[in-house]
Amino acid sequence: MSFTLAIVGRPNVGKSTLFNRLVGKRLALVDDQPGVTRDLREGEARLGDLRFTVIDTAGLEDATDDSLQGRMRRLTERAVDMADICLFMIDARVGVTPIDEMFAEILRKRSKHVILAANKGEGKAADAGVLEAWNLGLGEPLRLSAEHGEGMGELFHVLIPLAEEFEGRAEAEAPDTDLVLDEDEGDFDEDLPVRWPTESKPLQIAVVGRPNAGKSTLINQLLGEDRLLTGPEAGITRDAISLTMDWDGLPIRIWDTAGMRKRAKVQEKLEKLSVSDGLRAVKFAEVVVVLLDAAIPFESQDLRIADLAEREGRAVVVAVNKWDIEEDKQDKLRDMREAFERLLPQLRGAPLVTVSAKTGRGLDRLRQAVEKVYTTWNTRIPTAQLNRWLQGMVEAHPPPAPQGKRIKLRYMTQAKTRPPAFVVMCSHPDKLPESYSRYLVNGLRADFDMPGTPIRLFMRGQGDKNPYKGRRVKKPGSLGKHLKNLPKQQ
Repeated sequence: MSFTLAIVGRPNVGKSTLFNRLVGKRLALVDDQPGVTRDLREGEARLGDLRFTVIDTAGLEDATDDSLQGRMRRLTERAVDMADICLFMIDARVGVTPIDEMFAEILRKRSKHVILAANKGEGKAADAGVLEAWNLGLGEPLRLSAEHGEGMGELFHVLIPLAEEFEGRAEAEAPDTDLVLDEDEGDFDEDLPVRWPTESKPLQIAVVGRPNAGKSTLINQLLGEDRLLTGPEAGITRDAISLTMDWDGLPIRIWDTAGMRKRAKVQEKLEKLSVSDGLRAVKFAEVVVVLLDAAIPFESQDLRIADLAEREGRAVVVAVNKWDIEEDKQDKLRDMREAFERLLPQLRGAPLVTVSAKTGRGLDRLRQAVEKVYTTWNTRIPTAQLNRWLQGMVEAHPPPAPQGKRIKLRYMTQAKTRPPAFVVMCSHPDKLPESYSRYLVNGLRADFDMPGTPIRLFMRGQGDKNPYKGRRVKKPGSLGKHLKNLPKQQ
């Protein structure tokens, strides 16, 4: 999905009807009475060849207290802040109301891209309302009919340039991952330096964890100012916020994400939207810092978050926060290291750093760990060295022979970096057990100093057939016979 579009407006202007048309399903309830939609509803929209995320919101009302209408308005304003584009809908038959004017002013301040749409625009009864919409100062209004599908072409043409802008932004911000390596041996230089982050291409770090682990406090400590809202309450951060800074000479873009709870506990639509935004930050990161609470480390949700980062192929650092209030530090650290090795074997050897986001202690060690895992994430190993290593591993522990068929590991090369990916050419790759692949991966971690980084290992078959079998071999012709009959030289 290239961008996010939030549909906002007064109650009963047709937001849910347009949402259903864009997603191609009747996901949102539609009724003539106002105020049917109360929560945020998210869907995958299709308009022509555009694919984007659309959010249906509750009707904007003039209420700022803790009443139901006030909470619905705050929820909608949060969706405005999180969306890339806002589609502001009015009722063309009713015309512009004072509430429309008030919310148009709010959108001008809070959203960079606002599209004004005059819905229910079919027929002459809507002409006056469409002209009146110019007074809102949001540009030319689109004349739509969400119920009958009129005006969808005009909406498509308005979204195309914005979609190209956001697609270009996503490509610029996306990390370089799964870099394909040249198989030419001459291009494999052991001393080749790692592509180090620059100001134009900073290192992307996502800080993830359960609610109230101290993610925002940690980033504020790095920035040296209270840029992000913090407090004792869990779940203050709603959306993924990125900040660019220099971390002791290391250019970084760091993402503060919403706390991720167990799926069964995530009931509010806003929290679901926040968690999905955090998951997107993990995909855009190069290094993921999984922040744990020292009082309750390695809960099931912590393990799921760390496993997600590993499956996405990101370099992982585990940081244990609130270490300043821990009393028995040595025993606690020993127990956590043992639990880490046992519960997250796929990240065995990843850095485990103790920090205090409140006091700033341990942040220098955290930076060193981030730098180390980033360097390991970019590891390149020459093919000749890999094959010598593979020969030693096979001699130490030969692969099994299932059903009497011997598996031969013939050749190994590194195909990609970020994360390191290797290909082994072998016979009967489908019969090689997973345990032997883990044996090779663990050997790569230990022998080439790649602790904790995700490693991809692929087995590919290589036929045993004779390449000349079945091909016609030419018999010696008349020239061959003539040469045979030549007298031997004295």
